[in-house]
Amino acid sequence: MITIWPQYIDKELTLSEGRKISKEYAVSNPTLAEIERALKRLGFAYSVQKERSYPGKWYDKSGRVLVEYENTKLELIKEVSLKIKEIRK
Repeated sequence: MITIWPQYIDKELTLSEGRKISKEYAVSNPTLAEIERALKRLGFAYSVQKERSYPGKWYDKSGRVLVEYENTKLELIKEVSLKIKEIRK
């Protein structure tokens, strides 16, 4: 299981604030619904936890998604982010 927080792919955040991928791949203000839609289109098994808070922002219930994935977390995050970009067009 791999955890994806919206902060991982948010272009507006710095690496120290939680972004995990380069701004080239990241999207602005991603939502849990967008991440869910991207995962559905990519065909991954996942579960959404809406009431969870990112540890760096414990006061903000941004939610997270748990994904069944074989490869690395970075590969998954890039794939999801690129799919969100495609959906937004």
